[in-house]
Amino acid sequence: METAITIASLTERDRACIWHPFTQMQHSCAIPLIKGQGAYLYDEKGRAFLDAISSWWVNLHGHAHPYIAKQIEQQAHQLEHAIFAGFTHEPAIALAERLLKLLPGNMSKLFYSDNGSTAVEVALKIAIQFWHNKDSHTNRKRVICFSEGYHGDTFGAMSVAGKSELNRPFWSHFFKVDVILPPYVGKEAQTLQTLRSILEREETACFIFEPLVLGVAGMRMYRPEGLSAILELCHQYGVITIADEVMTGFGRTGPLFASSTLEIKPHMICLSKGITGGFLPLGVTACEEFIFEAFLSEDKTKTFLHGHSYTANPLACRAALANLDLLITSECTQQRQDIALSHQRFCQEYNEHPPFKRCESLGTILVVEYLSKETGSYFHSQRDALYLYFLKNGVLVRPLGNIVYLIPPYCITQEELQFVYSLILNAAVFFS
Repeated sequence: METAITIASLTERDRACIWHPFTQMQHSCAIPLIKGQGAYLYDEKGRAFLDAISSWWVNLHGHAHPYIAKQIEQQAHQLEHAIFAGFTHEPAIALAERLLKLLPGNMSKLFYSDNGSTAVEVALKIAIQFWHNKDSHTNRKRVICFSEGYHGDTFGAMSVAGKSELNRPFWSHFFKVDVILPPYVGKEAQTLQTLRSILEREETACFIFEPLVLGVAGMRMYRPEGLSAILELCHQYGVITIADEVMTGFGRTGPLFASSTLEIKPHMICLSKGITGGFLPLGVTACEEFIFEAFLSEDKTKTFLHGHSYTANPLACRAALANLDLLITSECTQQRQDIALSHQRFCQEYNEHPPFKRCESLGTILVVEYLSKETGSYFHSQRDALYLYFLKNGVLVRPLGNIVYLIPPYCITQEELQFVYSLILNAAVFFS
């Protein structure tokens, strides 16, 4: 009989063969996990880590949720996967039918992919080919995006995020984009003026944006009114608008989708992360009917020639359906409201707390930026110390430099939130 694998042996085996994401591997030491349950992850020593960021924003209802797991198991005994070119299946159809009824705006078609980056790549390619299908000599080839945005790590997604230290080695390979400031309070008029000057050139194919919250930029928040004004101007010039709701979708900002708060709705929406409740990778790009119709032709070159091996994987689609079952319950709605209210109360009490430069919340997202002599960035000298401090106290967060944010699974309790808040307050010592 094999002996139990020790943490040391797992760590050694990991370091011998695995390259981890967003990790400097020179001195890294990954923590071996053996299970997840509810809001917690557990290592082999039995240590529990409160997953305050939903493992990169994907987990909605808690780890290893029995309902979603059961639905995946049942689907695995029926159809685990099939090519989606020329074939279809009930889980993909049912998921599309349900999502289209929930999505804001007038979405009519879904294109499946397998993660947030690919959902964005699909949207960009569809928007650019839309104009090419209309006129192969079109000048509408450029993309407008926000400064400090983030849309993923594939080349198209990196290009429309703009240049940053996160992607410096690849700058020479990016396609050119037009960048505008997000409509932060007091900057709305400046943003609209810049946008109008770009749109008047009639070279823009599409505008892509993170609605209400710029995640990797430091959870930078702005008002829906400013974004609606931008979308209205884009629509006046016939520009396709793309909401990247990979992070904000499925209740993170309060409503099921951040775009629901906008007076002017986008033409396309990208989804991933929480779509399966954190169980399996899946991406979705939704669009309005007029966009889809531009690809209908007897000319096969106007086909959208894009796909992925695991497009519309039945297991992932079934997990997403189970996730929606849980998401629309009154219990989940109440959980999200309780988290949002708790965050709001924390911000009201500590908004002017001396160690904080910024303390704000939106829905289930809380962000605290500590005052620091250094420029805030992912490479801030205290970032690793913050990360290890929370981890030592049994809480998983991933600080963005001097910024700590929470985006917890909806099953987190008020007691657990209060504990994390106390750690946030005590962490101010790193910046004193």
